[in-house]
Amino acid sequence: MHVPAPEPHVTWRAAMEEALYGERGFFVTGAPAAHFRTSVHASPLFASAILRLVSHLDEALGRPARLDVVDVGAGRGELLSALLHAAPPGLAGRLALTCVERAPRPPSLPAAVAWRSTPPTGVTGLLLATEWLDNVPLDVVADGRYVAVDRSGAESPGAPVSPPDLEWLSRWWPGAPRAEVGAPRDRAWSGAVASVRRGLALAVDYGHLRGERPVGGTLTGYRAGRQVPPVPDGSCDITAHVAMDSVAESGGRPYTLVSQREALRALGVDGARPPLALASTDPAGYLRALSSASAAAELTDRAGLGGHWWLLHPIAIDPPALLDVRR
Repeated sequence: MHVPAPEPHVTWRAAMEEALYGERGFFVTGAPAAHFRTSVHASPLFASAILRLVSHLDEALGRPARLDVVDVGAGRGELLSALLHAAPPGLAGRLALTCVERAPRPPSLPAAVAWRSTPPTGVTGLLLATEWLDNVPLDVVADGRYVAVDRSGAESPGAPVSPPDLEWLSRWWPGAPRAEVGAPRDRAWSGAVASVRRGLALAVDYGHLRGERPVGGTLTGYRAGRQVPPVPDGSCDITAHVAMDSVAESGGRPYTLVSQREALRALGVDGARPPLALASTDPAGYLRALSSASAAAELTDRAGLGGHWWLLHPIAIDPPALLDVRR
């Protein structure tokens, strides 16, 4: 009688890497937008707000002949495709749009949008990472050891935690019985920021701050719009909230860290309902305004997408010349 060999146990970081980005990985072979909803997918208002931010940055940079917009973790290029079609002629002709993603290039992506697996260097403009860092693989630790896992999601104690990871935990997530080591996200963001020669690096993600870390961590999965156990077999998204303060420090100073609600409101996205009087004078206009207000409300809801963090790093540019998201 043949007895199948047991599934090997590896660290969560190795399991995430294979499950998300391996040959049969979730982001390589699947359609992520069918499994979870990001701000980009929620409403065109998000792309409009990013376009306003790009316009502010263009002014601050003195309207360069080439203005880069780099989207790291670009999915299927939805955001940059929207920017390409919505940008006014005076700006569109100078935009150099680049998606950074480890999946193959989608056949429907406009030819004007470049596609690469790593960020370009010498960026002048905006480097944007929307819900990218939460999918950067990381280790999970418990009781001084790495947590090992097999493809079915069954866990077991692994090797002792290394001194560098112990140091990270001591500073950023001390005393937790189970925690996620955010050092790989710090290194990923530091490298992304370093690719910007002049302009702005912006990370948009859900996360937490020191002193408010969730007990037991945040590692989870998503499949078909529902939260599911994080099984690293390539069938679902595997994600964990980002230690935003640690990531912010890794990118260097100055930086600004605010909620998406604050940032989008500063960029003109307001969830206020249109005046009821408009319904009698312009019924069609009222319905359009009501639909827009509903979409804006979803993007700015503190309990949902509005609770995401915006981390902004200006590089070689005067911060007051940028959008003041605190106004």
